[in-house]
Amino acid sequence: MTTTMFDEMYASPGGSVRAHYQTYADWLGRQAPDAMGARREEAEMIFRRVGITFAVYGDKDDGEGTERLIPFDLIPRVIPANEWTEMEAGLRQRVLALNRFIHDVYHDQEIIKAGIVPAEQIMHNAQFRPEMIGVDVPQGVYSHISGIDIVRAAQPDGSGAYYVLEDNLRVPSGVSYMLENRKMMMRLFPDLFASHPVAPVAHYPDLLLETLRSVAPPGVNEPTVVVLTPGMYNSAYFEHAFLAQQMGVELVEGQDLFVKDNFVFMRTTQGPRRVDVIYRRLDDDFLDPLVFRPDSTLGCAGLISAYRAGNVTLSNAVGTGVADDKSIYPYVPKMIEFYFGEKPILNNVPTYMCRDKDDLGYVLAHLGELVVKEVHGAGGYGMLVGPAATKAEIEAFRAHLLANPRNYIAQPTLSLSTCPTFVNSGIAPRHIDLRPFVLSGKTVQMCAGGLTRVALKEGSLVVNSSQGGGTKDTWILEA
Repeated sequence: MTTTMFDEMYASPGGSVRAHYQTYADWLGRQAPDAMGARREEAEMIFRRVGITFAVYGDKDDGEGTERLIPFDLIPRVIPANEWTEMEAGLRQRVLALNRFIHDVYHDQEIIKAGIVPAEQIMHNAQFRPEMIGVDVPQGVYSHISGIDIVRAAQPDGSGAYYVLEDNLRVPSGVSYMLENRKMMMRLFPDLFASHPVAPVAHYPDLLLETLRSVAPPGVNEPTVVVLTPGMYNSAYFEHAFLAQQMGVELVEGQDLFVKDNFVFMRTTQGPRRVDVIYRRLDDDFLDPLVFRPDSTLGCAGLISAYRAGNVTLSNAVGTGVADDKSIYPYVPKMIEFYFGEKPILNNVPTYMCRDKDDLGYVLAHLGELVVKEVHGAGGYGMLVGPAATKAEIEAFRAHLLANPRNYIAQPTLSLSTCPTFVNSGIAPRHIDLRPFVLSGKTVQMCAGGLTRVALKEGSLVVNSSQGGGTKDTWILEA
C-alpha cells in the first residue's frame, strides 16, 4: 500500500486541475479570501442558530460532555458520474452480502460450516445475539440503514483507488449533516449549482421512510413508523429529531412506548396507537430491560418479545453488530464470493488479524508503520497510528497488544486522499473520507454521495467529529 498522496482536485501539487473540478476551480480562483471567510462565518451562525451540534463526551479538559459545532468546510468534494456508478454498484453488492451473512449467522450458518468464517469469531463476538437465532425478519433485511466508510488512496500509476475502511450497520449517524451541508451550500453559492449538474440529496428522508414502511410486519398496509431516541442528551439527538421531522413521524423515547399482548403501542393524547416500525437510534443493550441490560431506562420492557413474535420491526435489526465488528471486516470479500459467486467491486484495506500468530508477529515488528485498531473500537478511539506515535506510545500499545491480541486488527497506514479545504491559513489540502448511506428494504437504494468528513488538523488522518473533524458537501456530477 503506497503512502503517496492523492489529491481530489489537483493531479499534482500545484499542478493541473482534474477535469471534473475545472469549472469549480475557475470559480474558486475568482473568489476573494475575505468573501469566503465571510461566508464561512455566515454558515457557522446559521448552523448554531438551527442547533446543529454534536455532543462530545469525556472531554480531556473538563471531563464533562460539551456541545460543539461540527466545522463545515465551504469547498465541496466532487466525484464524477462514472466513479459514483462503480462505487454505487460496489456498495449495493457489499450491503446485500452483509445482510445475507447476518441472516445466515442466525439461521443455517452455512458460511461457518463451509469453513469461511471461524465459528469462534461469531459465537464469541460481543455483538452476537443468541436471542435472534431462528428469528425471521421482513424481507430478510437486518441492516436497513448502512453507513459504509470509504477512503481513497494513491496507486503507483498516480490514479486513486477506493477502499472500504469500515462497515457501520448498527445505528450509523451523520446523514443529517449530509442534508444540512447541501442546504447550506445552495444558500451560500446558488450560482455554483446553476453551473454544475449536481445530483440531489434532499429526497433522502422520503427514501428512508419508504424503506422503513417496506419492512413493516406482514399484513400491515399502513404502518406507523417512529424514531426511537435515547433522549436529548445523546450526541446525535439533533439528527434523531431532524429525521423524524423530515419524515413526518413521531420522535419517541422508551417511556412513550409500552407492550401489550406482544404488540407495541405509543402513548398519545388520543390514546394508545399501535407502532409497527421503530427506527431505533440506541444500541441493542438498552432496548429492553427484560432481555438485555436490566438497568436500562432508555428502552421498552417487552419490546424484544413483540419483536420475536413478528409484531414490530426494529431498524436496524437486533444483532446486526455481529457483521460490522472489525474482526469480521476482513471476511467480507469472502462473503461476497461465497453467497454470490462474485468478486468484490470495492476492495477492503489489507488487514492483519492479530489473533493469528503470524499476523501478530508481523504487526509487532512493524508497529511504527501500521494503524492498529480495537475490534470493538469506534470514533477513532482505542487505536494506534504508528507513524504519528511516539516511541513511548508504541511501546505502551505493544503491551496492550500482547496482553489481548484477539482484540486488535492492523492495517497499513493508508494515506487518505486530500481535498482543498478552507482553513484559517487559507486553502490547504486536508485528508478526507466518505460515508454513503445505503437503504435496504424491498429494494436497495441510496442518494448519490454521502457525508464527506475532513481531518482539519494538518497531516491528521482522524476525520471523526468527536476528535475535531469537520464535514464537506459531496457533489456527484450527473453525466
